[in-house]
Amino acid sequence: MQTHEYYIKRCLQIAKNGLGTTRPNPMVGAVIVHNNSIIGEGFTSAYGGPHAEVNAVNSVKNKSLLKDSTMYVLLEPCSHYGKTPPCSDLIIHHNIPNVVIGCADDNPEVAGKGIAKLKAHDCNVIVGVLEAECKAHLKRFFAYHNKKRPYIILKWAETEDGFIAPETKDEQKPVWITNTYSRQLVHKWRAEEQAILVGTNTVIEDNPSLTVRDYTGENPVRIVIDKTNKLDESYRIFDSSAKTIKLTKTELNFDKPLAFQICNYLHQHNINSVIIEGGAKTLQTFIDENLWDEARIFIGKTEFKSGTKAPQLNGRLISEKKLKEDRIKFYIND
Repeated sequence: MQTHEYYIKRCLQIAKNGLGTTRPNPMVGAVIVHNNSIIGEGFTSAYGGPHAEVNAVNSVKNKSLLKDSTMYVLLEPCSHYGKTPPCSDLIIHHNIPNVVIGCADDNPEVAGKGIAKLKAHDCNVIVGVLEAECKAHLKRFFAYHNKKRPYIILKWAETEDGFIAPETKDEQKPVWITNTYSRQLVHKWRAEEQAILVGTNTVIEDNPSLTVRDYTGENPVRIVIDKTNKLDESYRIFDSSAKTIKLTKTELNFDKPLAFQICNYLHQHNINSVIIEGGAKTLQTFIDENLWDEARIFIGKTEFKSGTKAPQLNGRLISEKKLKEDRIKFYIND
């Protein structure tokens, strides 16, 4: 493996430490190398805190080494003032002579300006090392800025015979199709994304909390589609454990394509990723409008014989794994 690729891979490893906490900022990793040895590392802090480059520089004990070092970073250093000062200015201030970047930043506030500023101060800049891997890691960030919508993950569980819900049930709670390990994994996924979305019927029939209970992490923003404003404050999704946004006729025109409007609304409210958890009608709406990036489908051993059929998905199966007796299929939308 070439030297640049080796250190960018390390940036990718440490960047994952920011999963679920940096949003809506990207998860970035930075590594500082002096004489073929790593002298500093950092990843993006929780939103509002220092960026990866700042944390990497701060971790270097002997700052005099920086003027003879190379910084490796997943994403082009920012050049504008936001919650924190520009990282490109920090690199220039410490006279770091070499910067190797995984991929350029498409955010209009940066978009090559960070690279240009570094070069204008005689910094040797290399861009595009493991670019595809870096862009895949930063998929939420790039969907938000390039597609002007959140990164969309579809998730549902279906029975062996292809149903997402039974025809009838006795209680206002979910009828579990999958095992406890699968349900814990779902809570992990919730902690990794900024928002979670369901339709009215899911709330009425299951009264879900839509929180992270079986995993450590931050609860996602809960979003519910409620056309006729029939959901009152007695449902669990309106408790104080997480923020809830209700989309009614005030926010959406229900005579026009809904998924597109929802994406616009979420983008305007700075939400860069969302899990669509149901029900079947809501999931199918996003599928039919071709507004999704990933689908994660659990298949349990249970059979309902009749009920609500699972959504019909056209996507590319990229992997499949088992979790005890459950199966999980992972699709992407090409």
